[in-house]
Amino acid sequence: MKEERAAKGGEQRSVDERYTQWKSLVPVLYDWLANHNLVWPSLSCRWGPQFEQATYKNRQRLYLSEQTDGSVPNTLVIANCEVVKPRVAAAQHISQFNEEARSPFVKKYKTIIHPGEVNRIRELPQDSKIVATHTDSPDVLIWDVESQPNRHATLGVNNSRPDLILTGHQDNAEFALAMCPSEPFVLSGGKDKSVVLWSIHDHVSTLAADQGATKSPGSGASNSKPSAEGPTVQARGVFQGHDDTVEDVQFCPSSAQEFCSVGDDSCLILWDARTGSSPAVKVEKAHNADLHCVDWNPHDVNYILTGSADNTVRMFDRRNLTSGGVGSPIHIFEGHTAAVLCVQWSPDKSSVFGSSAEDGILNIWDYDKIGKMEDSAGRKASTSPPGLFFRHAGHRDKVVDFHWNAADPWTIVSVSDDGESTGGGGTLQIWRMIDLIYRPEDEVLNELEKFKSHLLTCS
Repeated sequence: MKEERAAKGGEQRSVDERYTQWKSLVPVLYDWLANHNLVWPSLSCRWGPQFEQATYKNRQRLYLSEQTDGSVPNTLVIANCEVVKPRVAAAQHISQFNEEARSPFVKKYKTIIHPGEVNRIRELPQDSKIVATHTDSPDVLIWDVESQPNRHATLGVNNSRPDLILTGHQDNAEFALAMCPSEPFVLSGGKDKSVVLWSIHDHVSTLAADQGATKSPGSGASNSKPSAEGPTVQARGVFQGHDDTVEDVQFCPSSAQEFCSVGDDSCLILWDARTGSSPAVKVEKAHNADLHCVDWNPHDVNYILTGSADNTVRMFDRRNLTSGGVGSPIHIFEGHTAAVLCVQWSPDKSSVFGSSAEDGILNIWDYDKIGKMEDSAGRKASTSPPGLFFRHAGHRDKVVDFHWNAADPWTIVSVSDDGESTGGGGTLQIWRMIDLIYRPEDEVLNELEKFKSHLLTCS
């Protein structure tokens, strides 16, 4: 027991040292950073629509949750976030935050009383005020967050009523959830080892027609039927092929009929709804452990990322994938020391992606840099893993989710579920690395040269 306590103490010291070092470098590494202490951890974070543009900052919705201990209800939170524009924040102000305080840039706008904890939130690309949530149940819940009434989270209060309930799973579906970029389709995976597909097309059109009306959104949809909790929609397709829990799903960016899934069976499966409910391609051994996350490149539909409990991120080219056997990734990215929980491609640059893990680190990678990070003599210019060009070390516990901001592509929101050693609760951070890190090298050198001549003139 003493040894265990000593080991835990050592781990905590190392985390604290890393965090102290990171905080001292914040003014050098970041163009802007907002740190927001959460009383309850949020297991998911997503950007909503931008609703106001000003000279120095833009205002945007932010979707979060509160995973409570039962003393108050679990909630889906809609916040208003002020996103400071690039090259506006003064360096001396960026690191002046209190870890225990709430950021003035993040304000709670509305609370929805959620039936069960919110494990995942996904917004509909065609209408980002409509979000789907997963909880510890077989159903997917759909919410129109703008028309939902604001509620107070007090003990014993009734749950908010979802605008739509998607049914079709036979067991809990807790994490795997995706929205289609091109059609109002929803995809889900669960403990029943199945992937389920729905269309909410009629629901979305009904919402548009009934905006501001008193009847429940979706109640006029042709494929829905009323229930005690809300109107329901049945599945368009159920896809069987995994041998264990499905942990994540993702649509192909160019086709509403093609999608992929990963699970605790170490498999990556590609599906095509046009050819039936069996796998189109099943890679039996995509990783050496459970797979937690997957993302499909929106700029080049041949590339798929997977993250696993084996601490690695792998990139696959779907043109090379065949069923059975061991998957052959194009590259294995090794920069985490614990299970990878989330991977996501940048909305701005086709070769850039992020990965977050239980080690408290959010890494930013550029696979175009692999093999190019050498000096003129051919020596490795960095000791970092190939392709890694930024490490966000501002969280002190597992980074459970993050989301690139499509309206401001180098701005990221990330959340950590903080352990008792750091006071519990969670930490929300909104951050943008300094642009000298990701801009083309010749541009950066020219700019630094200008500053140099300016400084010499001033002196």
